[in-house]
Amino acid sequence: MALHFQSLAELEVLCTHLYIGTDLTQRIEAEKALLELIDSPECLSKCQLLLEQGTTSYAQLLAATCLSKLISRVSPLPIEQRIDIRNYILNYVASQPKLAPFVIQALLQVIAKITKLGWFEVQKDQFVFREIIADVKKFLQGTVEHCIIGVIILSELTQEMNLVDYSRPSAKHRKIATSFRDTSLKDILVLACSLLKEVLAKPLNLQDQGQQNLVMQVLKLVLNCLNFDFIGSSADESADDLCTVQIPTTWRTIFLEPETLDLFFNLYHSLPPLLSQLALSCLVQFASTRRSLFSSPERAKYLGNLIKGVKRILENPQGLSNPGNYHEFCRFLARLKTNYQLGELVMVKEYPEVIRLIANFTITSLQHWEFAPNSVHYLLTLWQRMVASVPFVKSTEPHLLDTYAPEITKAFITSRLESVAIVVRDNLDDPLDDTATVFQQLEQLCTVSRCEYEKTCTLLVQLFDQNAQNYQKLLHSASGITVDMAIQEGRLAWLVYLVGTVVGGRLTYTSTDEHDAMDGELSCRVFQLISLMDTGLPQCSNEKIELAILWFLDQFRKTYVGDQLQRTSKDVRLRSDVSRVPEKAWKIVQVYARMSEVLGITDDNHVLETFMTKIVTNLKYWGRCEPVISRTLQFLNDLSVGYSLTSITYILLKKLVKIDAVKFMLKNHTSEHFPFLGISDSYSLSDFRCRTTFYTALTRLLMVDLGEDEDEFENFMLPLTVSFETVLQMFSNNFKQEDVKRMLIGLARDLRGIAFALNTKTSYTMLFDWMYPTYIPILQRAVEQWYGEPACTTPILKLMAELMQNRSQRLNFDVSSPNGILLFREASKMICTYGNQILSLGSLSKDQIYPMKLKGISICYSALKSALCGNYVSFGVFKLYGDNHFDNVLQAFVKMLLSVSHSDLLQYRKLSQSYYPLLECLTQDHMSFVTNLEPPVLLYVLTSISEGLSTLDTVVSSSCCTSLDYIVTYLFKHIAKEGRKPLRCREAAQAGQRLLHFMQQNPEVLQQMMSVLMNTIVFEDCRNQWSVSRPLLGLILLNAKYFSELRASLINSQPLPKQEVLAQCFRNLMEGVEQNLSVKNRDRFTQNLSVFRRDVAEALRSDGSTEPCSLDMMS
Repeated sequence: MALHFQSLAELEVLCTHLYIGTDLTQRIEAEKALLELIDSPECLSKCQLLLEQGTTSYAQLLAATCLSKLISRVSPLPIEQRIDIRNYILNYVASQPKLAPFVIQALLQVIAKITKLGWFEVQKDQFVFREIIADVKKFLQGTVEHCIIGVIILSELTQEMNLVDYSRPSAKHRKIATSFRDTSLKDILVLACSLLKEVLAKPLNLQDQGQQNLVMQVLKLVLNCLNFDFIGSSADESADDLCTVQIPTTWRTIFLEPETLDLFFNLYHSLPPLLSQLALSCLVQFASTRRSLFSSPERAKYLGNLIKGVKRILENPQGLSNPGNYHEFCRFLARLKTNYQLGELVMVKEYPEVIRLIANFTITSLQHWEFAPNSVHYLLTLWQRMVASVPFVKSTEPHLLDTYAPEITKAFITSRLESVAIVVRDNLDDPLDDTATVFQQLEQLCTVSRCEYEKTCTLLVQLFDQNAQNYQKLLHSASGITVDMAIQEGRLAWLVYLVGTVVGGRLTYTSTDEHDAMDGELSCRVFQLISLMDTGLPQCSNEKIELAILWFLDQFRKTYVGDQLQRTSKDVRLRSDVSRVPEKAWKIVQVYARMSEVLGITDDNHVLETFMTKIVTNLKYWGRCEPVISRTLQFLNDLSVGYSLTSITYILLKKLVKIDAVKFMLKNHTSEHFPFLGISDSYSLSDFRCRTTFYTALTRLLMVDLGEDEDEFENFMLPLTVSFETVLQMFSNNFKQEDVKRMLIGLARDLRGIAFALNTKTSYTMLFDWMYPTYIPILQRAVEQWYGEPACTTPILKLMAELMQNRSQRLNFDVSSPNGILLFREASKMICTYGNQILSLGSLSKDQIYPMKLKGISICYSALKSALCGNYVSFGVFKLYGDNHFDNVLQAFVKMLLSVSHSDLLQYRKLSQSYYPLLECLTQDHMSFVTNLEPPVLLYVLTSISEGLSTLDTVVSSSCCTSLDYIVTYLFKHIAKEGRKPLRCREAAQAGQRLLHFMQQNPEVLQQMMSVLMNTIVFEDCRNQWSVSRPLLGLILLNAKYFSELRASLINSQPLPKQEVLAQCFRNLMEGVEQNLSVKNRDRFTQNLSVFRRDVAEALRSDGSTEPCSLDMMS
């Protein structure tokens, strides 16, 4: 839609399509027209037309959107024009205060952006854009509507100042935000608090919508002030419970006045729920104030006022029935323990009463499990941290947690069991299905449950016995009622989860011998349940109980198996034997005392046997249940990894491989015994992923006693051999494609798991000899045939990438072995086949381009990078003997690269993290290839480096710096040698000459990169300074003239007093640096650069009247 229209009517049609249109094509066309409108010289006049004569709110919104984009450009509008726009909008909203709220907000956001971007701009010795505070005060003296507009202006300005725009230098943002914090933010907070005091001083008319709206906007303004990023930490908002608000020291007086906290507590009690929720949000921030703002007596007084407020809220809990209020209050309670120590809390006079009220509130909350489940997280956080602090409390005042913590645990346990019947009978969403929340809550509960553990253990034993008996009765009754059975199974699932939780809590809390004996009592019951459930399979099965059992087994493994193995090697046959066990082994033996009597589980060997038997049983009978299979395999994987790189790991693995269940798995890993290894259509292709985990764990166990026994390895590989032979036959005949495809996907995933676990040269060689030359061609054919089906190609490409990994030097074959070259040739064929075929797909839609094309390309790049830096192939051999596999794969790399846009290279993280390290390898060892690239290709590569230098991903930016360093060093050495004497190698000289000629034709390429690096050093938060320093020296030596221009540009952009300081900084940067790229000279430059960065930052720090140069160095 070209902008040939001039009339208001046509503009309003555009607004309709853009904001409320349902036709996607029309909306896309309208978005294009919007971009044209912004670029058009008539943009401002059209915006004015829409604002003054537009008949709909959407016309005014379009005008505001255009203005926002116009003033956000990197190259700003003239200062006079921005002042005119600001004044026009202020007059416009003042004259029309009853505009639609979203229009007012959009227009005021424009004012906020203008103010922020022009914060340091001066006209006639005045900061012209800081007058906004004075302008707002005029609004506050008008009607309620005007007052609301004034408050929204301040609120939007505070938010905008806090918002990081990643397209601009972070240092400039911090300078503006810091100046705003120091000059204006405190005044805004004081103004907002005074407005709230005025509201409370008069009788509140809650029916007046205008007054309600004003209070809401003022509370939002206070919240924005308290949420300000005071020290530039850019805290992750998701880490809510860890937050501390870094209030500036100059604000102390506000926080020391008791009236400040009283104001917000009074507002909470006076306002309706929608507004009182905001008052509580402000109190959450007040409770999170940094400790160092106060002296010890002041902190105690401040905490006392907070506790009084908590008591008052809990004594009048009516407002907490609102979900918003309830959630914010739970956050408020959690923040109290985050920022104050238990020793300080117990010293507060009201502590005994308040802890009782909080305990009752928590118990009530847990009993109403269906109400605001996300808020319970904060309550459990409070109790978890309180209980964890008990050993460190030195105060003589009672903390009373031994009274209340068991009550909290009991409430959690009983409420979860009672919820089951309601969930089943009313067909509600089962909380157990949300495993992430369940696990989070259980991990918090595990600490709380160990406080007064005897009470918790007694309760769990009683409940477990009662529910297990009921379950057995239902199993044996002929008319097992389905609903009753479902309820009983749900309760047992919760109980197993809870037993696992309290057993795992041993690691988080001081434990005694009696506690370990109690763990044994509880564990006994779960092991008995496992036996009962497994003997009834497949008829008697329940997914939730199985998942709970796996949770329990994992907690028991972490607590009582592993590092403890070295402490005890004695069996405990009878309880009387316990007295003869050495003291060191005593704790672990206590667990097995009861278990040996009831189950015959006398030590960790028997526990490992139970673990492995359970794993085999699950893999046999739960093949169609992906959650159980994946959790079981994760448990098997954790067991096979061991616990640490010590002899304990080896002891554990040696014990595992002696177990019959493990021997069975090593000899019978087929779909006949383990249905999840089948290729039936009833399994989705995504379920095949778990096969990799299975074979990784299995191969680790095989490796324990494998040594150099090739026959043993062949026997282990027999099921895969049979599968490959079947595929070979099917390929030879008229085959059913879907079956072959599924079989190959499974085989690729299996082999990747095996290859991942083979970390020695001997074992890897066995795998390679098994695969080559018989079976790799099958994989090649599959890639060629099904290149357009990522479900098939991705596992095969990932297998090849894994085979190329020289982990633990496993690919360092014997000197007489050609395996390294043979492996590379196969990888080259596969990458070339895939690369050539995938390009034939043509253009793909945005949602298809990554899964269909870019994902495969990124895996190819990872494989190629592993080969190039694996140090097991001599690439010079290929050219010497006329073998074109190396050249072919490099050409495939180029073809695939050119089919990807620069934006996609950086947008897709996996692609960028495989491409840039590969480019680093190429520039390090294969510069002859880089210099032979066609000029457009070389320009593409260098542009990709330039764009990668400024990315936030340090892996990518560091790789770009290293690649650039290799290129610059190569060029510098060529120029240095060129003037002295002819090079012995004519070819190398020609390669260097080609690169030099290219750079002379395109001088802006290196100049742009120097600008980016200098900009990063001077203005950005540079996290990889060492990496940046390495190529920068070479760039300076190659582009001395341009470096002088950059230096002059920065110096001249500053006021006169700073210019000499900056000039000295630049002189110091090159002091002692010679005209060469020796390691010693580079190190000297790196040291100088570190000092230079610090000194320049000091020199540019805000104290003058002009804005520092921001992106001028990039222009």
